[in-house]
Amino acid sequence: MEKKFVPTLKKQYQEQIVNSLMKEFNYKTVMQVPRLEKIVINQGLGQAIADKKLIDIAIEEMTTIAGQKAVATVSKKDISNFKLRKKMPIGVRVTLRRDRMYEFLERLLAVALPRIRDFRGINYKFDGKGNYTLGISEQIIFPEIDIDKINRILGMDITFVTTAKTDEEGYALLREFGFPFKNLKKN
Repeated sequence: MEKKFVPTLKKQYQEQIVNSLMKEFNYKTVMQVPRLEKIVINQGLGQAIADKKLIDIAIEEMTTIAGQKAVATVSKKDISNFKLRKKMPIGVRVTLRRDRMYEFLERLLAVALPRIRDFRGINYKFDGKGNYTLGISEQIIFPEIDIDKINRILGMDITFVTTAKTDEEGYALLREFGFPFKNLKKN
């Protein structure tokens, strides 16, 4: 029987992080330990109203970064001041789950974040329910993107959705995964 590949961070979660969080928060069962549910990568493209090719380029780049097909997001209503019509493509998003999520997270933490210029860590801004959103201003920090083929620098938001009930639990989970938080919170 052939062994199935398990991403390094998933193995680390199962073998170390669960035990560490159970001790820290005095959980009674393993099922109470917060886990990473999904990672949503979102890119808003307001300029796409004028330039339709921008969406196709963004979908291609996002698919390359995530390793999974990205989809265009469309507007929900008409806004005349922005020359926006209902159902016009105005962004790109991809939702990663299971093994692809862990593989992306590992690439983000080990390769992409250290490539940011003057990087001093990420801010502590959770949503109140244990979820964290990281804003990235340039897509070129990902090694999968060929800088020579870029015609416009685009940012993106990466949301880490956890099963944590509080920000404390979410912070502890992401800290255990190795997120380079600035030292704002005391343990």
